[in-house]
Amino acid sequence: MSLDFYKKYGVSEEAVSLAAMADEAVTPVYRKIDEVKAYNQLKVLDAFRENKFSDVHFGSTTGYGYDDIGREKIESIFARIMGAEASYVRIQISSGTQAISSLLYGLLRPGDTLLSVTGRPYDTLVSTLGLTDETYDGSLLQYGIKYKETELGSNGDPDIDSILSAIDDTVKVVFIQRSRGYTGRRALLCSDIKAIADAVHTRKSDIIVAVDNCYGEFTEKTEPCDVGADICAGSLIKNPGGGLCPSGGYIAGRADLVEKVACRISAPGLGSHVGPTLGFNRTIAQGIFMAPHVVAECLKGAVFAAKMFEMKGYRTAPLADEERGDIVQTLIFEDKDMLVKFCGKIQACSPVDSFVTPEPWDMPGYEDQVVMAAGSFVQGATTELSCDGPIKPPYIAFMQGGLVSEQARLAVMLALS
Repeated sequence: MSLDFYKKYGVSEEAVSLAAMADEAVTPVYRKIDEVKAYNQLKVLDAFRENKFSDVHFGSTTGYGYDDIGREKIESIFARIMGAEASYVRIQISSGTQAISSLLYGLLRPGDTLLSVTGRPYDTLVSTLGLTDETYDGSLLQYGIKYKETELGSNGDPDIDSILSAIDDTVKVVFIQRSRGYTGRRALLCSDIKAIADAVHTRKSDIIVAVDNCYGEFTEKTEPCDVGADICAGSLIKNPGGGLCPSGGYIAGRADLVEKVACRISAPGLGSHVGPTLGFNRTIAQGIFMAPHVVAECLKGAVFAAKMFEMKGYRTAPLADEERGDIVQTLIFEDKDMLVKFCGKIQACSPVDSFVTPEPWDMPGYEDQVVMAAGSFVQGATTELSCDGPIKPPYIAFMQGGLVSEQARLAVMLALS
């Protein structure tokens, strides 16, 4: 676009020139994103075709939701896409944290040990584990479930030796958080997940390898269950909902494990057989279909941001040309005010609440104050462009999402103007 086009948005001539140079530099990266998108889009299309999806499956159920043929068809399609035996895809799951917590409660029993091999999990899951100073009623710790963790290596690679050393007879679930959370480490790739799963299953074949797949779906040609994970979980207001789902989450993996989790979410004996779709089958199905395209838009916006800030001398992770296992881009500001101001630029370029100025606040489930920009059609949807960060050094902005990459591009150009 010409300088005159961007001038009316407040973008400087320098930022327009920098954007042109950034685009030229990362053109090969954009091509690779498009290649992955095309592969995943046809994989998704094949799953719909193989399952003979029809408009009859858009129907709605209420109450118990018995015999919901649309729900059953969508779960069969989603399992095929995720490389899993079965899936549980429900509008009633309100967040990724709920999906992952339900997975852990469904699989672990008193006396079992949960081993996290990617360090301390994301802040919102720590309360489920019972690791906070404040005692939350019903945590895993209260149920007599033990917890251990190992750290990743210095370069973010899985530390296989440490993982194997930590495994004893009580370890029931090995837990992998694919995305970075509020840390500076890289997101794991499916090749990393495969290395962990292969090593763990070789040491003790009955250990369950479970993956928090939030932010990672469709960023690669494979998913965790394709490469040896037994089960994974995520949110439909992140990647797999395609920006359309107003709520929802999923569990996918071995059929027996998925049903155990379903029994935790509903009740023993009911499991996956209940759960009304309330008219959302069409939205969920269309969101899944659109997801590869939307994730590619998210990735292009992230790559553009990384390159622009690198050219201005900022530290970023991942770098613009690095492989990506999630849609999150971190920008390290080393300054509280700059972090807050950047979130303000993201908010100002949002279709919803663009006139609002984000301020740090005590957000439930987080140890530090958090500043969050999220002018989204669905509250908290991180497939839509958002940016947040804890108010603590080194003042990292965690930018993710973007249904259209043009929105992220404008926000970055404004921030650097």
